[in-house]
Amino acid sequence: MFKGDMAEQRKNLLTTLAMVVRSLHTPEKIMRPAQNLAVKHVGYGVKPEHYALVGNALLRTLKKGLGAAHTPEVRDACVEDFRTLAGIMKEAAYGSSESKVRRIA
Repeated sequence: MFKGDMAEQRKNLLTTLAMVVRSLHTPEKIMRPAQNLAVKHVGYGVKPEHYALVGNALLRTLKKGLGAAHTPEVRDACVEDFRTLAGIMKEAAYGSSESKVRRIA
């Protein structure tokens, strides 16, 4: 899917995730960048069903990383935030018909 330096891709992913987490209390700040990113990723071959795969991988990573701090409340909040963000991104990239495709955990 992604060509080139995977270290650079990891850096980009972590930078983007950090920006999203820092902006959770002000979602309007991430709307336009998230929409632009989603449209760009269509060109990389990202399909609507990939969002659920990424969301589930992120949830597993958070569970492992947070350990005992990963409570059901934290998990539920993360799921809801990702669903919201993924819906915004899928709508921007594929239109409203794809924004509801496949839910994560």
